[in-house]
Amino acid sequence: MTEKHELKRSLGLIDATSIVAGSMIGSGIFVVTVFMARDLGSAAWILITWLITGLLTMSAALSYGELAGMMPTAGGQFVYIQRAYGKLASFLYGWTVFTVIQTGVIAAVAVTFANYTAVFFPILQEEIFRIGDSFVFKNSQVLAMLSVVLLTYINTKGVKNGKVIQLVFTSAKLIALFALIGFGLYIGFSTDTFSNNFNNTWEASKTVFDETTKTVTVTKLTGIALVGAIGATIINSLFSSDAWNNVTFIAGEIKDPKKNIPRSLFLGTLIVTVIYILANIAYLALLPLNGSPEGSVVENGIMFAAQDRVGAAAANMIMGNIGVFVMAALIMVSTFGCNSGLVLSGGRLFYAMAKDNLFFKKAGELNKHDVPEKALWFQCVWACILCISGKYGDLLTYATFASLLFYILTIYGIFILRKKEPDAERPYKAFGYPVIPALYIILTAAICVALLIYDTVNTGLGLVIVALGIPVYYLFMNKRE
Repeated sequence: MTEKHELKRSLGLIDATSIVAGSMIGSGIFVVTVFMARDLGSAAWILITWLITGLLTMSAALSYGELAGMMPTAGGQFVYIQRAYGKLASFLYGWTVFTVIQTGVIAAVAVTFANYTAVFFPILQEEIFRIGDSFVFKNSQVLAMLSVVLLTYINTKGVKNGKVIQLVFTSAKLIALFALIGFGLYIGFSTDTFSNNFNNTWEASKTVFDETTKTVTVTKLTGIALVGAIGATIINSLFSSDAWNNVTFIAGEIKDPKKNIPRSLFLGTLIVTVIYILANIAYLALLPLNGSPEGSVVENGIMFAAQDRVGAAAANMIMGNIGVFVMAALIMVSTFGCNSGLVLSGGRLFYAMAKDNLFFKKAGELNKHDVPEKALWFQCVWACILCISGKYGDLLTYATFASLLFYILTIYGIFILRKKEPDAERPYKAFGYPVIPALYIILTAAICVALLIYDTVNTGLGLVIVALGIPVYYLFMNKRE
C-alpha cells in the first residue's frame, strides 16, 4: 500500500511570525533611503513616507487575516483571488509570482548576499566572462545560485529544517538591527545632526546628479508635484516592506491557522514597521541628509552615501572603518535569512497551483518529508536563470506595479466575499472593516496612478508581464480538456 503524504501542521505562531518578519527584512532598509532622500530632500517627508508605508502594510496584513481565517490552506493569496474572482485572475497572480515576483526577489536577494560576501572575499567580483556590455557573468552570480540551491535543498528535507534556519537567521538579524539602531541613536543624539536635518522641515526638493557633467540639480517640490514625488518614491519603502503575505502560502503547515496566520501577519508587520522607522531615525541622527557626490562619509550625507549604502555609512559613523565589514556581515545574515523564508513559502504557492492543474503537474506532489520538493526545484531553476541573466532588477521594477494591483484586488475580494458568502465562517474579521480596507484600496490606487504618470514605461511593462499570462492560462486549460 502506498503511503499517503500530506502537508503537516508543524509551524506555531513564533515560526509564522518569523517567516513574516524574516521575509520582509532583506537589503532594502540598508539602501532605499538614499533614493528617497534624493526624491524628497526632506527628513520629515521621508519619515512620513515610511510611516505611510508601515500603516499601509499593516492595514493590508490585518485585512488578509479575514481571508486567511476563511481559507487556511496552502496557496494563500492565490486561493483568495480564485474564490473571489475565478481561475483566470488567480492564475495571472500565480504566473506573475512565478515569473517575476517570487523568483525575481529570490534572485535579487541572492545576488545581494553574494555582493556583500565579496566585501570579505573580493575574488567574487571577478568576471568569468562577458558578452559585449550587455552581459557580464561574475563569480558572485555563481555564489548567488549556490545559495538558492542550498536553501532549496534544505527545504526539501522537511519543513522543520526550513523553520529552524528561518528562526535562527530572523532572530540574529533582529538582534543586530536593534543593536545598530540603539548605538546609532545613542551616538547620533549626542550631536546636533538630527536637529539640523529638521531645519526647514517641510521644504521638499528633488535632487538629480548628472554623471556625465558631474553637476547636481535641485528642484523645489510643492503641491501636486510633492504628492506625485511621494507617490513615486514610496515604491522604494513598499518594496522593502513586501513579502509579508508569504506566510499565507504555507497555511497548510501552520497549527491553528485560523488564529495564528492573522496574529503572525499583525505581529510580523508591526515589528518590521517599528524597526524601519527607528532605523531611519538612526540614519538621520548619524548623517546629514544633504551632501555631495564626492568627499568623506559625512560630506556624502544620506543623499550620496557611497554605492547608495546608507546602512554602511551609518555603521561607519558608529564603528569607523570596521563598520563596513560589520554591516556587510549583517546584510549577509539578513539576505540569507530573507531568502530562506521566500524559498520555503514560494514552493507552496506553486504546489497549490499544480493541485488545481494550473502549473506543472509534478509540482503538486509531496516527497517523503511531506514537502512539495518538485515545486521547490522548479522555483529554484527559474530563480537561478534570473541570477545568470542579471535582469532580475529590471523585472522587479516592472512587477512592483503589478504586485500592488494584486494587493488591491485581493483586499477588494473581502467586499466581494462578504456579499457572495455572508454566512461563511470568519474566525477573524478584517480590522476596521469597511473603512480600513477601503482606505488601503484608495491610497494604493493613488500610488498606482502616480506610478503610471511618473514611471510609465516600467508600469506598462509590468502590465505586459501579467497579460502574457493570459495565453498561457488558456494553454493549461486546453491541456485539461
